[in-house]
Amino acid sequence: MTSQPDNSTLEDLPPRWTLEGFRLGAWTILPLMPGLAAFAMAFGTVAARKGFSLADALAMSGTVYAGVAQLVVLESWPEKLTLPAIGGIVLVTALICSRFLLIGASLRPWLGSQPAAKIYPALFLLVEPNWLMSMRYRANGGSDPAYLVGGGVVIYIVWVGATAAGYWLGASIGDPHSFGLDLVMPAFFTAMLISMWRGPRASLGWMIGGAVAVATDYLFGGMWYLIVGALAGSVAGGFIDDSE
Repeated sequence: MTSQPDNSTLEDLPPRWTLEGFRLGAWTILPLMPGLAAFAMAFGTVAARKGFSLADALAMSGTVYAGVAQLVVLESWPEKLTLPAIGGIVLVTALICSRFLLIGASLRPWLGSQPAAKIYPALFLLVEPNWLMSMRYRANGGSDPAYLVGGGVVIYIVWVGATAAGYWLGASIGDPHSFGLDLVMPAFFTAMLISMWRGPRASLGWMIGGAVAVATDYLFGGMWYLIVGALAGSVAGGFIDDSE
């Protein structure tokens, strides 16, 4: 008599990586690319005005791959690179990118069983858009890690390619933000948060984090609102028991 597989055992198996999952992740991320391209073009334009070569700009976008951190660092780029200046650049980049500690931790229940040789290269492509889309995909029952990679590959190609376009064309078209493309990303995150709403109590961490971020930006300016808001929301969420 052939025994039937145990459902609990099947659920414990590591999720499979498939080409279909990759394609789905790449396809669903496409509507966000105009806004992302605007940011990348803005970075390319600033890099050209700061005296960077095209190779320098592409190298930063391709290796640092840190979005907001690149723009912030470039705006305050020193005329001469000294050890203190390099230390300041590293510190600012680390502070702004510290949010990825929390983003990465949120993926561990899903991807923690994956082999390091697969998951760590994939995490290089992890940024907010494909992370949030992947969390929604996971909440809807999806389990294929290739979904995260598919979105990440598209984002990476657009980010690096639009950096080059901004470097070449940015000065002639002016500020790409004047076209309103910078509103695409905030609108996306707002739409995703609404779709993931689970009631006031379960979402209190979002509200506290957002309120603290707005207050920090108003009082201090700069990019501190990213860090302070994220920490406040995380701490608040950690103390909330959403069980009924």
